[in-house]
Amino acid sequence: MHPVSVDSPPRPPGTRTVVRTAGALALPFVLLLLLVAVSWQPLMSLDGDIARTTHGWAVDERGVTQLFRVLTDWVWDPVTMRVIAAAAIVWLVWRHAARMLAVWVAATCALGTLVQQGLKAAIGRERPVWPDPVDSAHYAAFPSGHAMTATVVCGLVLWLMHRYGAGRVLWRTAVTVSAVSVVGVGLTRVWLGVHWVSDVLGGWLLGALTVALAVWSYEKWLGARRS
Repeated sequence: MHPVSVDSPPRPPGTRTVVRTAGALALPFVLLLLLVAVSWQPLMSLDGDIARTTHGWAVDERGVTQLFRVLTDWVWDPVTMRVIAAAAIVWLVWRHAARMLAVWVAATCALGTLVQQGLKAAIGRERPVWPDPVDSAHYAAFPSGHAMTATVVCGLVLWLMHRYGAGRVLWRTAVTVSAVSVVGVGLTRVWLGVHWVSDVLGGWLLGALTVALAVWSYEKWLGARRS
């Protein structure tokens, strides 16, 4: 038996695990999508109650609201996330000559955006409307683009770090930053009154499902060609 190098990358998740994860994400997302599409009253009422409560906080706590606007518009904005994804793609090509994996990451980000925009157009859900708004956003509400983009990019970056054997400290730091970013951007969108809670939940679920399918498809079709 040959010793395993401590510097060797961890094994990617098994196909069955990824498939089960994708199924566990797809079922609640499809259910949520249907409930939003038919405007299921209990969900609409819950969304409305939460939105009114958080909007009241946002109006009263102007300092927190301004901080959340900076975070949602600059730190966790989809443009910022796409820049991070682009940096990861450059790193794959430059450091590892992993051109196919780089294409896979780019295609996942692009396809995720197309699916998200297509669902927004198909569902056509209106955003919250306030007489005293603290922020504004355009286009349809479901699913949240901010929440989905952060989930996709952070998920892909963590996958790449796991695949290439990131050190323990770096890995734990990346997991923490990713978790804070994904949860944080969802909370800011609700606090600022530009999304319903179910929009954010839909963005999280669809983003995680996109990553799971990307990992599964890459490992199934191209994983043998270790990039």
